[in-house]
Amino acid sequence: MPIEFAKYHGLGNDFILIDNRQSSEPVVTPEQAVVLCDRHFGIGADGVIFALPGQNGTDYTMRIFNSDGSEPEMCGNGIRCLAKFIADLEGVEIYPPQPPLTKGGSESQPPLTKGGSESQSGLSQGGSESQSGLSQGGSESKTQYRIHTLAGVISPELRSDGQVKVDMGVPRLLASEIPTTLAAPDAKVIDVPIAVADRSWSVTCVSMGNPHCITFVEDVSAVSLETVGPEFEHHSAFPQRTNTEFIQVIHSDYVKMRVWERGAGVTLACGTGACAAVVAGVLTGKCDRTTSVELPGGVLQIEWSEVSGRIYMTGPAQRVFTGLISQ
Repeated sequence: MPIEFAKYHGLGNDFILIDNRQSSEPVVTPEQAVVLCDRHFGIGADGVIFALPGQNGTDYTMRIFNSDGSEPEMCGNGIRCLAKFIADLEGVEIYPPQPPLTKGGSESQPPLTKGGSESQSGLSQGGSESQSGLSQGGSESKTQYRIHTLAGVISPELRSDGQVKVDMGVPRLLASEIPTTLAAPDAKVIDVPIAVADRSWSVTCVSMGNPHCITFVEDVSAVSLETVGPEFEHHSAFPQRTNTEFIQVIHSDYVKMRVWERGAGVTLACGTGACAAVVAGVLTGKCDRTTSVELPGGVLQIEWSEVSGRIYMTGPAQRVFTGLISQ
């Protein structure tokens, strides 16, 4: 039976979203996710995200398979897309829908309403075009959700200006929490040297529920991500592999960032990475607690509250198209 999907992106970090509310297990396997994410032979995406039933009092559960079939704990851009996807499924109009840009121009997309469908063209797994709409589970005037993830409960909120603000929780800083062997288990990893790609890098490590290794550079555009990214990801100091962020400080409240994501490679944006970068910047005295992070796909606003210790990420999420996956 065909599976309906929707394609969303958060600053170019793109995902295939699947309504999985009728089952507690993903309807697509990791092996199938690899095929779907292929940009030549599939739909093309950085990962596949599933909206599953909530657990332990949460509204929904988020699961995600990366483009290599691995499963990360959480994804910052992905959870913004999931929040917008859920609102679309529920028929919630938070703000006037903005038509996404398509290759042939712009496409006007109405919100998804209960009992209705949306006639849009999308690629099926077999390579042909198919018409698809997202079915509804009921409309509710709700702008904030509590979502269970492998990194804990995350709370995204859809704002009236079209942005999604996410309470990302409290960053974890001890080496055992990253995890990494760059310091003693109960110590923080701040400006610690590591040898990668025949040179020494000074790194700071942060967990946002998933591992991040952050290094500050003079010119982020000069970093060969395809070369050094995999070496960081698979370095023996990171037993669960790692995401790696390269940061150029423009001002104390504005930085540029490029990222190599664990399981996905070079991406246009990484929400948890932007959060981790600001934490690292504060810990090393390079950044303010409220900082704009410019990524290749756009800008995220990050705030690390001095009062609560929680991280807040604000950025867009946009539906691109819907379609059917043939089986």
